[in-house]
Amino acid sequence: MRISLLAASALSLATCSSFVSPAKAQVASEHASSIPGSSPQEEGPSVNSKFGAPSPFAPQAAGVNAANLPDNPSMDPAEVTPMVPQQSATPAEGDWAAYGRDDDASRYSPLAQITPENVGQLQRAFIYHTGSKPAPGQANKWAAETTPLKVGDGLYMCSATNDMMKLDPATGREIWRFKAGVQFHSIPYTAACKSVVYYTSSTTPEGQPCHNRIVEATLDERLISVDADTGEACKNFGFNGQINLMQGMGESVPGFVSETAPPPIINGVIVTNQEVLDGQRRWAPSGVIRGYDAESGKFLWAWDVNRPNDHSQPAPGEHYSRGTPNSWAAMTGDNALGLVYVPTGNSAADYYSALRTPEENAVSSSIVAIDVKTGSPRWVFQTVHKDVWDYDLGSQATKFDFPTDHGPVPALIVPTKRGETFVLDRATGKPLLPVEERPAPAGHIPGDPRAATQPWSTGMPRLGFPPLKESDMWGMSPIDQLFCRIKFRRARYEGEFTAPSLDKPWIEYPGYNGGSDWGSMAYDAKTGILIANWNNTPMYDQLVTRRRADKLGMRPIDSPYFDAKSGGAEGNGAQADTPYGIVVTPFWDQFTGMMCNKPPYGAITAIDMHTRKVLWQTPLGTARANGPFGLPTYLPLKIGTPNNGGPIITAGGLVFVAAATDNLIRAIDIKTGKTVWSDVLPGGGQATPMTYEYKGRQYIAIMAGGHHFMMTPVTDDLVVYALPKTGN
Repeated sequence: MRISLLAASALSLATCSSFVSPAKAQVASEHASSIPGSSPQEEGPSVNSKFGAPSPFAPQAAGVNAANLPDNPSMDPAEVTPMVPQQSATPAEGDWAAYGRDDDASRYSPLAQITPENVGQLQRAFIYHTGSKPAPGQANKWAAETTPLKVGDGLYMCSATNDMMKLDPATGREIWRFKAGVQFHSIPYTAACKSVVYYTSSTTPEGQPCHNRIVEATLDERLISVDADTGEACKNFGFNGQINLMQGMGESVPGFVSETAPPPIINGVIVTNQEVLDGQRRWAPSGVIRGYDAESGKFLWAWDVNRPNDHSQPAPGEHYSRGTPNSWAAMTGDNALGLVYVPTGNSAADYYSALRTPEENAVSSSIVAIDVKTGSPRWVFQTVHKDVWDYDLGSQATKFDFPTDHGPVPALIVPTKRGETFVLDRATGKPLLPVEERPAPAGHIPGDPRAATQPWSTGMPRLGFPPLKESDMWGMSPIDQLFCRIKFRRARYEGEFTAPSLDKPWIEYPGYNGGSDWGSMAYDAKTGILIANWNNTPMYDQLVTRRRADKLGMRPIDSPYFDAKSGGAEGNGAQADTPYGIVVTPFWDQFTGMMCNKPPYGAITAIDMHTRKVLWQTPLGTARANGPFGLPTYLPLKIGTPNNGGPIITAGGLVFVAAATDNLIRAIDIKTGKTVWSDVLPGGGQATPMTYEYKGRQYIAIMAGGHHFMMTPVTDDLVVYALPKTGN
């Protein structure tokens, strides 16, 4: 979950005037379970309690089907056509064939034309305008987050509102465009499309339409497949190239549930997840994970947490179980093992867990390995027990071979917002590096006890800093620092897992935008170097009574009285159907807009995965576009800013990353951590860059679309760099 800082600030001023863990955790192997819900659970209030059903005074609107598509038929998963080898399995050297470049989500390119010695000569090759820009008054819901693909002679991408395009890789000339027709009211937290998927058909012959396809999932809950050469809809996929993903979701309103991540295709199965808008109500739309036949689009299976043995589509008039943990991050496919690795979030109502089922508690804030033949989980590894801090997994997991005395083990790197990085056996989910269960603070809300322990990845370096102290408080002046020290003393803070409270604010640190988020990590298998950028941004939270939430105007998105400007989107939320609303604000001086903890607020780290030692670590981001009262200082001070978007590694010895709020893209020498080149982007670089080669020339591309949460300039600019041309 993410918040609007401006809305959070306003609500902060208004309120200032106010799988449950087993009792005794055992060895690390118990972190992985093959049967979700098999551990002892602490029961909360009965579902028949006062807050156990949808609120009668906030009626839900009718279902959404923007494309007016008919229901999608099902097919037997055993009938799925075996998938031909895909470009993303072993991309051509000059291609970037998947969101993370390859099926491993490595974000590593073997291209080496650009090096630390010549990177200073980079110049803009072209800027492409997607044409997807917010209308006046709509910039508060905009952040493209897009990473293009390059396969063969095409650069493929999506706009913030899901138009798909093919570009000439050398000039940026638009070859075709598919207009998705997404409307503004379907935008949830933000207009974003992280990437598309390139797929080669197993049944359509080469040279025929839709042999090669581009697939995307949209903000208004559609799955679309088009011809990669022409952009024409694939008529034999779904209904004229589209599938209605609202089927079986029950009642909703536009913007409550959406798709922002590329749906991976594993062994001929397209797997979809969805973002469910946080903070709205306990009985929000389902977080169901679904599988579809990549050739026809027919439904194959569903993983619905509270219907573990029923993988079918709900019958007409029925729906998937509501309020279950959703998954909004990019998933990772594993063709060899037949698995998709799903990073999960929390059940609806992030900061109150008493109404969650044991099945939900067992799989929230976890990486879940789902068998793509059946839709059943093969294993689950949980990173936070009974999460009420919104520490959902926002990063895409990375596959790699973990070296052992008995040879390499297929492994998975799982980043977290906590800054803990877990390394797991891909086949079993068991940790390959030590994980400890440590005691955690008790809860403060009656009927909503906390887990007795929480997992810590002691075998990997932590991406973060020690617990906060009053002496860590910081300000532009002694008065600012004093104000922050007073805020620190007023709040409850018992370390990372300080439980939510009603009587006073609590400090959430490293915060739900801390650690690694959706930008994910990059890994060079040849050198064993892992690159991660991360955040250090504590939050200042407080539960409020239902009466207080009503007075603050906190209504769920499906209420007829909902006001989008009330802070009801991400962060602050009504949490309808529960006793409490939630106020979430940055831990900052709300007068100057500066964080209360001392910098850096963001950093980038290189880790040697052979030794698990930090090679270098440096603040990421300067003060040039940041300062008190929202005014830029224009100073190149390396303070380390909050950042969203990920890094990439090239064989030329460089790390390329934007992400920070200084609106720079930079190249870092992977050996030293020194920035050897940077350029000012026309908008915020809150996206993950990519690199490709075309006709002998290496290019670096970054979507400088900006991000309303990061308060960076919003544009529709894809900026592409290359070294100067040589010869004729």
